[in-house]
Amino acid sequence: MSASLDRTLGRIGPADADARAAATLELDAKTKPRGSLGRLEEIAQRVAGIRHDASPGRLRAAVVVAAADHGVAREGVSAYPQEVTRQMLANFEEGGAAVCVLARCAGASLRVIDAGVGTPTRNIAEGPAMSRVEALRWVEKGVAVADELAADGVGVVAVGEMGIGNTTAAAALCAALLDVEPAATCGRGTGVDDAGLAHKVEVVSRALRANELSGDPVEVLAALGGFELALLCGLALGAAANHQVVVLDGFIATAAALVAARLSPDAADSMLAAHLSPEPGHRLALDALGLEPLLDLGLRLGEGSGAALALPLLDASLAILSEMATFESAGVTDAGR
Repeated sequence: MSASLDRTLGRIGPADADARAAATLELDAKTKPRGSLGRLEEIAQRVAGIRHDASPGRLRAAVVVAAADHGVAREGVSAYPQEVTRQMLANFEEGGAAVCVLARCAGASLRVIDAGVGTPTRNIAEGPAMSRVEALRWVEKGVAVADELAADGVGVVAVGEMGIGNTTAAAALCAALLDVEPAATCGRGTGVDDAGLAHKVEVVSRALRANELSGDPVEVLAALGGFELALLCGLALGAAANHQVVVLDGFIATAAALVAARLSPDAADSMLAAHLSPEPGHRLALDALGLEPLLDLGLRLGEGSGAALALPLLDASLAILSEMATFESAGVTDAGR
């Protein structure tokens, strides 16, 4: 571990149970039957705990998309060629991608980070994707992004990615970290057929055999991950250290978050799962993090689209907490007392 990362890990602690309990009492005092807004109330309670503030108010949100290329794409694991990563990066810059539209709808800023487009990692089916030093460098860059956003007043960080071949890397990471067979974590990604899925499982199996894996999460990340996965891992850690809410997109973002939680279990307290992807490894990773997705819409695009789509729900929950009248303020009889 680097000294810089050690300092970040030292700043991460559990969510504030007192703030969460106080937010619960405030929600119970609102003009409604207790708990009648269901998971909307739960979101507000969780955010209060994450922010260490019983009245966090409405929070500024940013969507961060990290893009990178993967050497494993040479194995033909995607329905799209590798040059699509760079082409989509241009689409992001022009504001034409789905996440651009959804971020605008949510009133969130969008930051797209080139984390190795055109300079792919090495092929995980043949050996480590990157060195430990490279992995730590990208993790530290992610921490720096979280710090920059915090300094700019951003309280909610939605994380997403773009990179041809990265569902294969995420499947390998989750298979190793969760100690399950590749068939349990591999899905169709960009839409490969049955033969393509079988090939993907075989590639992930080769990757697990080609790398000597220890229990060190950084070593596993370096062996099987990607530059954007390392950056998102650092972003999740930095956000947790800053008491920022981390909204996870789909399978790849959740795989990165799983590495973060292995480095600091308390980091998972700062995370919300935006949605459930059809990728089979996503549910396994969410279960390991103790997260229940907010949405289940069959989304499998990636690029932070699901995380952006969940932001209005989070904002609505905080509006209820801060703006809804109480029985006392509205002069309404509280039948629950």
